[in-house]
Amino acid sequence: MAAAAPPFPASAAAALLLLPLLLCLSGGCNAQTPVFACDASNATLAAYGFCNRSATAAARAADLVSRLTLAEKVGFLVDKQAALPRLGIPAYEWWSEALHGVSYVGPGTRFSPLVPGATSFPQPILTAASFNATLFRAIGEVVSNEARAMHNVGLAGLTFWSPNINIFRDPRWGRGQETPGEDPLLTSKYAVGYVTGLQDAGSGAGDSLKVAACCKHYTAYDVDNWKGVERYTFNAVVSQQDLDDTFQPPFKSCVVDGNVASVMCSYNQVNGTPTCADKDLLSGVIRGDWKLNGYISSDCDSVDVLYNNQHYTKTPEDAAAISIKAGLDLNCGNFLAQHTVAAVQAGKLSESDVDRAITNNFITLMRLGFFDGDPRELPFGSLGPSDVCTSSNQELAREAARQGIVLLKNNGALPLSTKSIKSMAVIGPNANASFTMIGNYEGTPCKYTTPLQGLGANVATVYQPGCTNVGCSGNSLQLDAATKAAASADVTVLIVGADQSIERESLDRTSLLLPGQQPQLVSAVANASSGPCILVIMSGGPFDISFAKSSDKIAAILWVGYPGEAGGAAIADVLFGYHNPSGRLPVSWYPESFTKIPMTDMRMRPDPSTGYPGRTYRFYTGDTVYAFGDGLSYTNYAHRLVSAPTQVAVQLAEGHACLTEQCLSVEAEGGHCENLAFDVHLRVRNAGKVGGAHTVFLFSSPPAVHNAPAKHLLGFEKVSLEPGQAGVVAFKVDVCRDLSVVDELGNRKVALGSHTLHVGDLKHTLNLRV
Repeated sequence: MAAAAPPFPASAAAALLLLPLLLCLSGGCNAQTPVFACDASNATLAAYGFCNRSATAAARAADLVSRLTLAEKVGFLVDKQAALPRLGIPAYEWWSEALHGVSYVGPGTRFSPLVPGATSFPQPILTAASFNATLFRAIGEVVSNEARAMHNVGLAGLTFWSPNINIFRDPRWGRGQETPGEDPLLTSKYAVGYVTGLQDAGSGAGDSLKVAACCKHYTAYDVDNWKGVERYTFNAVVSQQDLDDTFQPPFKSCVVDGNVASVMCSYNQVNGTPTCADKDLLSGVIRGDWKLNGYISSDCDSVDVLYNNQHYTKTPEDAAAISIKAGLDLNCGNFLAQHTVAAVQAGKLSESDVDRAITNNFITLMRLGFFDGDPRELPFGSLGPSDVCTSSNQELAREAARQGIVLLKNNGALPLSTKSIKSMAVIGPNANASFTMIGNYEGTPCKYTTPLQGLGANVATVYQPGCTNVGCSGNSLQLDAATKAAASADVTVLIVGADQSIERESLDRTSLLLPGQQPQLVSAVANASSGPCILVIMSGGPFDISFAKSSDKIAAILWVGYPGEAGGAAIADVLFGYHNPSGRLPVSWYPESFTKIPMTDMRMRPDPSTGYPGRTYRFYTGDTVYAFGDGLSYTNYAHRLVSAPTQVAVQLAEGHACLTEQCLSVEAEGGHCENLAFDVHLRVRNAGKVGGAHTVFLFSSPPAVHNAPAKHLLGFEKVSLEPGQAGVVAFKVDVCRDLSVVDELGNRKVALGSHTLHVGDLKHTLNLRV
């Protein structure tokens, strides 16, 4: 009788011994199927040029391509890469996700008894609200550690299709929760921080990657399914000015500054051309202008979509040819595997075009060590199950939620005191939320701390859902029990908002009001409360909560995003003052009247002639419920300008036309941009009685030329100050980068004339002249 199988080992070293078995379990194998590429124990494989670790990645990839037939080559154009036993190459699945933690959404990753969960951080919209670039990177580093640990035991890939860096242009977008918000600079800094945290293989690693990140969805993608308009057939009509001023900057930063390994093109068309078939956008901009060092992937089945849904080409072979020639390297889906050989045979595509695409894919895998043999002997090979869900990783998830939570209103009721509160009513459809807290593109979390659990760890609680779900229809409303609980408690915490039934991928909202009868629940409970009533909004997108903002019955309001696995603990930390809130809104909160504007109108700038108000804080001219950057603290901060110039001269080359003519702007490139920078120094003092962190924003209002933004964010810095403590914050302003605007043709220009710098209530004017 065979001995019983041993339990799954807890240590990383022991777990790695199971690698061959686990890889077989995850992909299926037989005696001929390799477990990992370039097995050094196989003399034949060791002699192949693509297994020569001392050669360049480009040379190794070229050697591998030269050994493949056309039929084999097309198998490397799709995400589900079959094994090629004759060259010792195992199967590989490119599609894994890590939006805010290792996710089970992509087929390249799964959980098992060996690794039952991974750290689930807040959705990016809440992490971005921290305005803490150091935190963005720290989360990426933890996620990549856990990803590598899971890869080493056959549970995850090495290529992760995250982050989502689309601009949250419209508050109704169901996927806004996945993004860092509406501002191009914040989104750019998030992209660079998170991507660097994921990819950085350490000093001395050269071009190697820890894991490969992917910035998506390129470009002008922010309509999923609104009133029957679907992303698969939507044509985003975008001016060159808006494209280069709003939608492209995060992608450019991701490639140029973050050195991301991949960019994913989107489903939609831009000005009539599917993005995955747009040679100017792919080969021209990403590969040409920005010098992408990596591969370009399609969104899943988007090549199929451009043929079958958009009817952009007459034949499937044409769709395969146009997308590969445009610069696409990898197809999520199997369309290219099905139709590329026929496209080559019909003369619509050359085999060299296929070679170029798979070469980019192979080089990425070379940089990841996929062709370097046994992963146990490579960098990060010692990571294993014990490195997932560590106490420090879980504490970072709690800290990220704390830093992102935004206090929007406080009449003095917060922070709460455990000494004076004997009972708390915890009410609302999200009051005991668990799965809701982690949003979409989720993985199995290490554990949950619900709001009810977090609050209950501090004081005695009475719980009533008020509604059985966030839809809060008439049948699910439970007012009597909720109001009775509020009437008998010392304090009431109402936790309402949304979940994935209200906003998600493939589902945009049509209203900005709280769902169903949530407003009636909030008002009834607030009116019945015998003590302070605290309103907590759990959501990705913003809501029109004007009624609560103006109500004397509601003492405080917090927005907590989708706060991740430790969300309940973080909410309690803020409410009880263990953490002084410092989050600031990364999106504008609009009134319900905004929904009169079609979501499909992509224009960023206002049009006074038609009453179109524009979009985002940079251009919007209408009323807001709360503004971008809003957020309160339990203390007060004072700002004082220490130094900033009042005049800055642009030294133009001799003979420049603007030396003799009056110009509104000059080019934001060329010799006159070299070393054209100045410093802004500010003194920030904590004028209150509570220590805390504070985000210092530097905004600029440029001269009114080229339909420039009303104001735009130049930089932000987060400082921690004890009561009475002061510190100096310095911003280096690069004139051609930071004070430039995009003109009507998409060219970046430095606006001449009076620029106003804003920091809080401070304003400083400087004159930019030639």
